[in-house]
Amino acid sequence: MAGGRFNISERGARGDGKVSDTEAIQKAIDACAEAGGGSVLFPPGRYLSGTIHLRSGVGLELEAGARLIGTTNLAEYAQAKPPDSMPEAKWGKWHRGLIVGENVEDVAITGLGAIDGNKVFDPTGEERMRGPHTIVLVNCRRFALRDVTIVDSANYAVLFQVSDDIDIRNIKVAGGWDGVHWRGTPDRWCHNVNITGCQFFTGDDAIAGRYWTNTVIKGCLINSSCNGIRLIGPATRLTIVNNLFRGPGEQPHRTSGEKRRTNMLSGIILQPGAWDATRGILDDVLIANNVMQNVASPVMLWSKPGNTVGRVTISGLRASDVYRSALSLEGWAEEPITNVVLRDVQVEYSGGGKAWLPGQVVKSVF
Repeated sequence: MAGGRFNISERGARGDGKVSDTEAIQKAIDACAEAGGGSVLFPPGRYLSGTIHLRSGVGLELEAGARLIGTTNLAEYAQAKPPDSMPEAKWGKWHRGLIVGENVEDVAITGLGAIDGNKVFDPTGEERMRGPHTIVLVNCRRFALRDVTIVDSANYAVLFQVSDDIDIRNIKVAGGWDGVHWRGTPDRWCHNVNITGCQFFTGDDAIAGRYWTNTVIKGCLINSSCNGIRLIGPATRLTIVNNLFRGPGEQPHRTSGEKRRTNMLSGIILQPGAWDATRGILDDVLIANNVMQNVASPVMLWSKPGNTVGRVTISGLRASDVYRSALSLEGWAEEPITNVVLRDVQVEYSGGGKAWLPGQVVKSVF
């Protein structure tokens, strides 16, 4: 980024992985902001930290060999505050993060270094185990995340809410729960999100959220022990192209019990209203030229009361080793699903199924 460069080592960061560097890192970020913006440099080292707060016009640059590590001291984490209109606002400390940005713009996190969520365990957190997210943004504009590796997130790797113009490129996410998860509200959608050339190896959904408009997910490797892309609310102008979805998951699903399942569920599942009631339309969706291997179902689409489905086009899909269904469309809303277009779709099953039992009755409802 334009402007000055501020080295965290010159502000007192030790980088030994033992002593907390939170204060030194924050001093460098604040000094950079006060100087009119620029970059905060993380040279090679292991930087143990609690929550650090992003500032407008300031980028974090992690050099190769630099590793920002979340402390296991839960008292050192702060939480972002989403708008009161969001149902998620009542969840309080669920919005904690290692890196937090609130009401900031023109911010970037770049470089060949790593951000380590450190699998921070919280017995009072969600599911009695989840800790802070790694990156949390609320009401932000023009945020870029490029080239870095995010490992062992204590919850989501990236969570942003009511934010626009988000560009995520060439990152790698390994471990944790969701990879990139973002949400708007019925009255304040998230606009202009690009996820390009990334690699996801997640225990939960690789990409998820709701209230999206003008989203492009392109050229990514998506490996998950849950769903690849999971939409839980409305979206418009959603483009998912040229991605590889590959199961089973390399990172286990942490909350599936002692066996820690790794089978990948749906490649893409579009289910407005899946978790709670939402309102709005799913429309102008293009799913093109994707390859899927070893998934339960390549594409699933549900509609729930309060939601409508416009045009959804699925073309150029190549799926192999599918172990449940080729395509599932379920309409539970007031209006039926009427405009799903399939072109050039090939699905191969993994085989090994059993014949129907004699006399078994299968009911169909139309």
